[in-house]
Amino acid sequence: MVYAILFIMNNLEVELRSLIDEKKFIELNDFLTKNGEDLGEDNKDSYFYHLPDKLIKVVNSETKNSAKLTLKLQKIGLGDDFEEIDVNFLPKDMDNVLRILDILGYGENHLYSYQNRHNYLYKGVEFAVKYTVSWGFHCEMEIVIDNKEDVPETIKQIEEVARELGLKTMSNDESKEFMKKILTGWERGPYSRDEFKSKKIF
Repeated sequence: MVYAILFIMNNLEVELRSLIDEKKFIELNDFLTKNGEDLGEDNKDSYFYHLPDKLIKVVNSETKNSAKLTLKLQKIGLGDDFEEIDVNFLPKDMDNVLRILDILGYGENHLYSYQNRHNYLYKGVEFAVKYTVSWGFHCEMEIVIDNKEDVPETIKQIEEVARELGLKTMSNDESKEFMKKILTGWERGPYSRDEFKSKKIF
């Protein structure tokens, strides 16, 4: 018998990003471990399919043994709020999901990234403190909301927490220009996946 378990969710995610260096990466993990709620490690294989104004993200979390396809109805650099449609599927079906996207013609515009990631909750903001070869050391700060009218106040809330922690959030223009460089194959990270793992930075 062949079967699949699908869970479909609609979210409105308000998300800001900050580029950091190795020293800040260590400090931020240490601070959030001591002062926030530790949500655990969440390392994952990630595939990003870039459409003209949308983004499809497929992730396989090796830490949580879960997999998910997310359609973001707005690309990075086009705003700070992202309406998302999530479909959870079994990790064993990952290859088939990727094959479907390739057959549909999205394969030419996709990027692969392995995320070294640790998640925290601090003052109502969820932090993902990450290292990837493409983005280097960085963090994402997000709050999921139900009402689009709450976006401006939510952005203000995230920015206040970011300032407290000494994090400079990226503007939409900065994010858009950064993504243009990433899509050319440019890599900000100083370490390969294996080098980062062997350093045991955090």
